[in-house]
Amino acid sequence: MILLSPLILAVVLILLVFNTLARIVRKFWHFPMPEFMAPWIDNKYRHKYVQPPDVMAARHGILPGMKVLEIGPGNATYTIASAERVGPKGSVTAIDIEPKMAERAGRRLKEAGITNAEARVADVYAMPFADNTFDLCYMMMVIGEIPDMRRAVTDIRRVLKPGGLLTFTEILIDPDYPLKSTLIRKVTPLGFKVKQFTGGFVHYTLIFEKA
Repeated sequence: MILLSPLILAVVLILLVFNTLARIVRKFWHFPMPEFMAPWIDNKYRHKYVQPPDVMAARHGILPGMKVLEIGPGNATYTIASAERVGPKGSVTAIDIEPKMAERAGRRLKEAGITNAEARVADVYAMPFADNTFDLCYMMMVIGEIPDMRRAVTDIRRVLKPGGLLTFTEILIDPDYPLKSTLIRKVTPLGFKVKQFTGGFVHYTLIFEKA
């Protein structure tokens, strides 16, 4: 039998309490992630042990030369990995409804010397892009923050090219965590079909293809 130290138990308890309280709040109040939370969520432990950026870029289905849309870039860590994966012939556009978050992501891209990616303020319900613009759109623990999933997915479909991919990555500790079955039930009627599922209940990536 493995005995957990009091410190580990305390950390687990704090996380459980925080997650429970956050879930209760989110049932009544949906809001984008505030800028001050970006460093807390985007930490080295997540990058090393849970969601390594280069691994996630590949898992999302991103390939060299793709034109990629990211919704909710946070600290831009995964934006950078995606930009490196698409290479000089591809591009990444990251959007956020919060100006401070978009500004933060843009600053990180500049500091990293990334020239094939940009961060901008945009509303996912009415994105300022032409129809059939992107090869792939991905979100990491973001879809649950969007109050009207139908409107968001409908406009995402509009800007995706025929056969374009829509990728969701979710993790159970996120207060807005949706079940895989929930995403399938809500997304497929909007003109998508399931292409690939990776992971399990605690942490998964679900890829849809524009039908």
